[in-house]
Amino acid sequence: MGWLLVLLAAVAEVAGAAGLKLYSQQRNFRYGMLYIGGFGASFVFLYSSFRFLQLSIAYIVWVGIGTAGAVLINMYLLGESKNIGRMISVGVIIVGVIGLKVFS
Repeated sequence: MGWLLVLLAAVAEVAGAAGLKLYSQQRNFRYGMLYIGGFGASFVFLYSSFRFLQLSIAYIVWVGIGTAGAVLINMYLLGESKNIGRMISVGVIIVGVIGLKVFS
């Protein structure tokens, strides 16, 4: 259950980040709700995951998935640059998160 909550928190974080980007470009209610609702739901899910998982593990997985997800969403849906350095960096984040989970 804890991992599901962390995954939901990370997905909500990515939605909030995308909403923030869209809201910064065009301020309207829909983008504002995506931004505020995404980040709000993310914190609620993350907080709930602490009942099942260690804070250090849940938090780092949330940060890693959220960061990698936000970069990928911004690159593929919102037109940010897609250079090899960025792709390698996202891969390093993912490997680091997996490593922390495996060795904890």
